[in-house]
Amino acid sequence: MPRPIWSGAISFGLVNIPVKLFNAVKKKTLHFHQLRRSDACRIRLKRVCALDDKEVPAEEIVKGYELSSNQYVVVTNEELEALSPEASRGIEIEDFVQWEQIDPVYFEHSYYLIPDKGAGKAYTLLLSAMQKTKKVALARFILRSKQYLAAIRPAENLLVLATMFFADEVVAREELNDLPASVEPPERELKMAEQLIESLASDFAPAKYQDEYREKVLAMIERKAEGEQTVTQPAAQEKGKVIDLMAALEASLAAIKDTPAAKPRRKKSRA
Repeated sequence: MPRPIWSGAISFGLVNIPVKLFNAVKKKTLHFHQLRRSDACRIRLKRVCALDDKEVPAEEIVKGYELSSNQYVVVTNEELEALSPEASRGIEIEDFVQWEQIDPVYFEHSYYLIPDKGAGKAYTLLLSAMQKTKKVALARFILRSKQYLAAIRPAENLLVLATMFFADEVVAREELNDLPASVEPPERELKMAEQLIESLASDFAPAKYQDEYREKVLAMIERKAEGEQTVTQPAAQEKGKVIDLMAALEASLAAIKDTPAAKPRRKKSRA
């Protein structure tokens, strides 16, 4: 049973709604320890001074902000704590905006907001109002001594909170090199590309997409644990560059049409 990682209240105007915050995702990352090849002895990493190669005890280590090569400003934990945002249990809504106005590049991590005891009515009121107006709330809150910008949106029968990057953390597209020129493609090629997209169109089904590499690694580890000999998969041959765009589009469409399992898709009528 998932446990809340934070509890507090959503506040906007004079309204306060007690809520609990739950993780909406659980990352499944493979972790490996470093071992010595000869005897599988566990490798430990030590904090060593770059000048004399001597290990430095934790109480002698301080934080340094690098100004230039080998020049630092030393900052103590006490100085950082004095500047930390005051502990707060509030999610303070500052604005309501259209969902389409927020570029997904700003989103960082997702959480579920669940009403706390006695807050169901007020929670449902906010949820329904946001669904009716098709608005998303922008708010600030403090989690683990750090202030976050967040977007709160309705998702069926609950509210989802997504922490966001601040504007100065997002790389501006104007800073990128070799951006494609704004040129209208030939009509025939554009129609072929549209047909290819339509032929591959389907409803989003998250379970369809699996981390195949992770599954293969876990299967290999299981076989090794059972004593089975493994083999190395041959490297895939590198594909050449596509030169003729039109030919590539035509070949893609032809391959889809020739597939026995391919069936014409019907577009769902909108209610």
